[in-house]
Amino acid sequence: MDARETVEAVYRAESRRVLATLIRLLGDFDRAEEAMHDAFIAAVEKWPSEGVPENPRAWLVSTGRFKAIDVMRRRARFDAALGELASRIEAATSDASAWDDETVEDDRLRLIFTCCHPALTPDAQVALTLREVCGLTTEEIAHAFLTSPSTVAQRIVRAKAKIRDARIPYQVPARADIPARLDTVLHVIYLVFNEGYSASAGESLTRHDLSREAIRLGRLLAELLPEAEVIGLLALMVLHESRRAARTRESGELVLLDEQDRTRWNREHIVEGCALVERALTGRRFGPYTLQAAIAAVHAEARTAADTDWAQIVGLYDVLLRADPSPVVELNRAAAIAMRDGPAAGLAIVDAILARGDLDEYHLAHSARADLCRRLGRMADARASYARALVLTRQEPERRFLEKRLRELPAG
Repeated sequence: MDARETVEAVYRAESRRVLATLIRLLGDFDRAEEAMHDAFIAAVEKWPSEGVPENPRAWLVSTGRFKAIDVMRRRARFDAALGELASRIEAATSDASAWDDETVEDDRLRLIFTCCHPALTPDAQVALTLREVCGLTTEEIAHAFLTSPSTVAQRIVRAKAKIRDARIPYQVPARADIPARLDTVLHVIYLVFNEGYSASAGESLTRHDLSREAIRLGRLLAELLPEAEVIGLLALMVLHESRRAARTRESGELVLLDEQDRTRWNREHIVEGCALVERALTGRRFGPYTLQAAIAAVHAEARTAADTDWAQIVGLYDVLLRADPSPVVELNRAAAIAMRDGPAAGLAIVDAILARGDLDEYHLAHSARADLCRRLGRMADARASYARALVLTRQEPERRFLEKRLRELPAG
């Protein structure tokens, strides 16, 4: 691997950590983003001739800090306050140990809590965290929100301004203040993992960098605050991650859960995830994440698809629907009921959801309906629902899967 390829690899693996540390050192999102990009430009220029540093992340943080201070001093000709700020930042961040590996390990956790400060609106909290902590594009965030990229961009700009103007501190809050901000933090980590486990768009079904990072953040949060739902979310992510290798063929084609080669499931993840579920269920305040993790554990413990305890899964969905009523939970419950009681029972529920107008733009609802119609021999209805799902999906592996299903449908 040459130096330029190394820079690109380091950018993919480390850029969000570099950014988080620069935000801590410089105290400003936009200034940190500019400094990070300047640092990577310097790496492209210097690493080919000088060699890749032993600790690329520390080199990039140090270089970014230097570049930011230099930019502020040059701009101080037009704004004297910037010169004073540059001097304060230089003095406060002169110790190189402030950006070594041990010191920066939880910078992204600090950044999450900053982005999820209660002074920001919930939508802004999530959008800002997905953009700044995880590097999702505004288009990817817009898909998660079912809104437009311009709306997401406005939320992010306003959130940054609020943090700057209100002088919101870049820190993990005091323990007494954590519970009030925990729900949003968990929701953000959950969205990040979902984007990594099943990408909203593009050529690849998954984005391992995002799901891996979500699990890392989940572990950090579990160490900081080992409450039931924190443990439950970590369990859910680990159990889903255990199936990653079996979810696609070598060609990149999607493989459904009941068709996966379970010998390719990661047994270490399954053992860890099931133990975490048991630990979370002993807590007094477990909720939707723990219940979803319990459902994932039932799947993980079945050696074959035929061994799945669908009655237990339906029972867990009944509890989950009371704890977290939503059309998506209803849809997943309908799929479980179809496996327990037959496709007609599941289809009645899916049709009722769609008749209310819920999930009409959700491709998985139409895909689920198509599959149930196919199993019932209603080929015309299956064809229409597959076609509708195909229009709505933005992910190439799912598109190819739906096209294959359409081709395989018998006439009539």
